[in-house]
Amino acid sequence: MASIDDVARLAGVSTATVSRALSGRGKVSNETRARVLAAADSLGYVVSSRASSLASGRTRTVGVIVPYLDRWFFSTVLSGVSSALMRAGFDITLYNITPDRETRRHVFDTFLRRQGVDAVIAVSIRLDDDETRRLLELGMPIIAIGGPHPTLETLTVDELGIARLATEHLIGLGHRDIAYIGATAEFDEEFHVPTNRRRGFEEALADAGIPVDPSLVVAADFTIAGGLRAAHQLLGGGGPRPTAVFAASDEMAIGAILAAREHGIRVPEDLSVIGIDGHELGEIFGLTTVDQFPLQQGERAAAAVLAQLGEGEVPPADLPFVLTDRGSTAAV
Repeated sequence: MASIDDVARLAGVSTATVSRALSGRGKVSNETRARVLAAADSLGYVVSSRASSLASGRTRTVGVIVPYLDRWFFSTVLSGVSSALMRAGFDITLYNITPDRETRRHVFDTFLRRQGVDAVIAVSIRLDDDETRRLLELGMPIIAIGGPHPTLETLTVDELGIARLATEHLIGLGHRDIAYIGATAEFDEEFHVPTNRRRGFEEALADAGIPVDPSLVVAADFTIAGGLRAAHQLLGGGGPRPTAVFAASDEMAIGAILAAREHGIRVPEDLSVIGIDGHELGEIFGLTTVDQFPLQQGERAAAAVLAQLGEGEVPPADLPFVLTDRGSTAAV
């Protein structure tokens, strides 16, 4: 196995120069850095993470806390975090938080401290005061996505604005009988995102002078199956049928489209459907959505952590969103 001395001899420089060139810290000319990189590559030399952490006082590892690993939104955010950190030479340690209090306690009390990470990213998790305190006690950069987290640096999407944009799009097409597929109480309690999306929906209706019809508001989990069940309730329940459905996630919106097909209801001729997220399946289903760019959210979170570690520029705190019309909505 090649050593740093072997790289130094092949490149014709000192071991200190090799260290500076490979770490990216310290002054090294572009020509020398290229020579060192070529030598390291030809010898198959990889910097020892243990040696690097001893020299710098850092592990070059970021802890990432997520509530789900099997949901598209969270895995996409995680992909953005991972790719951005890897480009900067950082590893990630992943912590899957569950509602179980004992599991959560172990993550905050033991795992984060034992692994010796340099920073923490918390993805769309509601943290109580005690969990927030424990994170702050780590004395390291902490970035949250979503929120609100009043005591943590947080990258936020305007959930009210997203929901208003989706609802106003339907109102602008002449719809007044607009159904809303939101979250179950359990999901809402954990994240609060659905609450803000429902508020945005209701505010947009109120501004247009349209009363909220409670029979057109249905709870579901944020999955295709959840949206399918909720839409069946809306479309086959015997009550007034909506002319449009606003689902609080693209997966639920896709479920609504599938339910409409089963009822022989055409989208968008008989029923307009809009979602939120920018899910990759949305293009296949021709789903109109408010894209909140989850991959870029992960990249932004990684950039914010790297900036606090002195390895990049501070990104904007507000996350973008945009209406993408793919044809699943139409005028009444």
